Amino acid sequence: MNCGESKVVCVTGASGYIASWLVKLLLQRGYTVKATVRDPDDQKKTEHLLSLDGAKERLHLFKADLLEEGSFDTAIHGCECLFHTASPVLLSVSSTNPQAELIDPALKGTLNVLGSCVKVQSIKRVVITSSIAAVGYNGKPLTADVIIDESWFSDPAFCEKTKVCV
Repeated sequence: MNCGESKVVCVTGASGYIASWLVKLLLQRGYTVKATVRDPDDQKKTEHLLSLDGAKERLHLFKADLLEEGSFDTAIHGCECLFHTASPVLLSVSSTNPQAELIDPALKGTLNVLGSCVKVQSIKRVVITSSIAAVGYNGKPLTADVIIDESWFSDPAFCEKTKVCV
């Protein structure tokens, strides 16, 4: 018996890079995965998930929208754990207002997902991932000896001035 057998978890933004690897690992460990995506019918965005070992038996795709309150309720229902990797993306790097177009929707989306979790008594743990944008942009030189980790914070003033954080 695998350690995850009969356990049900949810992964938001499952078609994304990190989330896809997370889904793969969870399926390998025997978990049933309820995965949220923007459009479950978009084969280009979901075929890599549906082809994973165990997907036919234990992967279930759900449509969810970060900005729609209650959109995650169905996917989260019955889960023990939620991995929140979903985040809005900008289609253009020439954004004039990254706060309004990226940060505010990411915050609202996270609050919507957490709001859905509060409604589900079976949820025991919530894991929220971050973005390279949180640590990657501060104007400091990236030399070979630099390790980018939680101590390497992006500087909002630098991001606004250079428009690189979009």
